[in-house]
Amino acid sequence: MTTTTTDPLFVLEDATAFSDRHLAALAAGTLAAVRIPDLLTAKECADVLTSVEGLPAGSYDPHRVPGRIARSGPALNDYRTADGVLDAKRYWAAADEARSAWTAVALRPDPVAVSLARLGTAWGAAIGPATIGGRPVFGGTLREINGGALIHFDEVVREYPNGIFDQQIIAQLAFNLWVAVPELGGVTSIWRRRWQPGDEHHRDAYGYTSAVTRDAHEVRHAPQLGDGLLFNPANMHAVSPNPANRRVAFAFFLALTHTGNLICWS
Repeated sequence: MTTTTTDPLFVLEDATAFSDRHLAALAAGTLAAVRIPDLLTAKECADVLTSVEGLPAGSYDPHRVPGRIARSGPALNDYRTADGVLDAKRYWAAADEARSAWTAVALRPDPVAVSLARLGTAWGAAIGPATIGGRPVFGGTLREINGGALIHFDEVVREYPNGIFDQQIIAQLAFNLWVAVPELGGVTSIWRRRWQPGDEHHRDAYGYTSAVTRDAHEVRHAPQLGDGLLFNPANMHAVSPNPANRRVAFAFFLALTHTGNLICWS
């Protein structure tokens, strides 16, 4: 019989505000996740949810992500070619279209702006967008995941092995803020387990089977309305299905650069 070994440092920490310690610990791998409750009030979440009905609805590339995960706002990973470079023409067209659409709905409050301001205050410097050839990328997506998400990891330095940003990345983080949550299900699991070459034997579409996390320490987060969650997405993570109600979150990635700055993208 195998026994999962737990790491006393790999925990989900609740806090009233983000701190530079949280960001550094997540980058270093000595913390699983940080949850900040009530980043938005229930009324603000309801107002935002009403406003976003005006955003154009899309989904991830079905060849990469089978099963519908509704999304508004382009994800860089959807514009990656087979040889690991950005399809720039398609991406910039989608980014410009998304900026126009998000400006038109005039979110008040803007969950992405609120979250970036809080994180920037914690780090002690404003967070700017990642750039490609001096051009700022789109930052922020709206995602509705009701059918769950497979075990997977996100790591832009692997997705684009020849590099993509003007900035050099040291560590990547992921952020989610929920504006609608289900009563049951929709739980985020994060494992103290990073990708290894042998994991490719356990591929399942865009993700992996449970074999890759079988003996790994797991931390779980059931979202509450207005929750903000920050974690390191290089760790394997997944979302369980929810049988009823909507699970809607604003999301983006952050990275710590070699110059000590934070940048964001989606």
